[in-house]
Amino acid sequence: MAPKPRRMRLTPELVARVLSVDDSLPQPFTAPSDADHDDTVRAILAAAPSADEVWLFAYGSLMWNPACDFVEQRVGFVPGWRRSFCLGWDRWFRGSDRQPGLMLSLDRGGQCKGAVYRLPPDAIEANLGRLFRREMRAKPSAHSPRWVNVRTENGPLHAITFVINRNSGRYVRGLSLEQIADALALACGPWGSMADYLHSTVSHLEGMGIHDRQLWRLQELVGERIEASTAEDLPAK
Repeated sequence: MAPKPRRMRLTPELVARVLSVDDSLPQPFTAPSDADHDDTVRAILAAAPSADEVWLFAYGSLMWNPACDFVEQRVGFVPGWRRSFCLGWDRWFRGSDRQPGLMLSLDRGGQCKGAVYRLPPDAIEANLGRLFRREMRAKPSAHSPRWVNVRTENGPLHAITFVINRNSGRYVRGLSLEQIADALALACGPWGSMADYLHSTVSHLEGMGIHDRQLWRLQELVGERIEASTAEDLPAK
């Protein structure tokens, strides 16, 4: 018998209480050109172990909103890297100037479980182009593609994933889980709220049988903060 799914503290009802604020800033960075993206695709494929079998390791939004097609999916384990809310401060997508957000990236140290997708062999470059255009919106990028070793039940493989550039000005470190929760409970922008981003990530991980203890604790903290901050706004019963 399959185990009963855990009940998340951060419910869709609480996520819906986080309202967008209309003060997102114009993007202050230069977006990569089509030629830039084409160069990145060629560079990453030049280091591919196989020209016909290219995998993508997803650990955040790419699990529940893939930016590319795939023909196979597995659960994968990446040693030496951990998912971390270290990509900030977002004032343009899921945050604003008043309430900036933090996005997930992979940072060195620890380990990470997520989804591994095999791209269609006949459309690898096209799918990587779509993927890079969504994930790399600034030049230079603070969130860059690289190859990592992935362990799966069907054996080891190499996959492309996105990792934080620690030399970037957008690398955020040293925050406690409580400080991260403070930011995620309030941040919202044109793409939606950080609470929704967190809820989708945790629920998809749980659906895949992956229990990330830190993210689970984080969703509890964010749920508590949203409920406490919006309790006065609810109609009396």
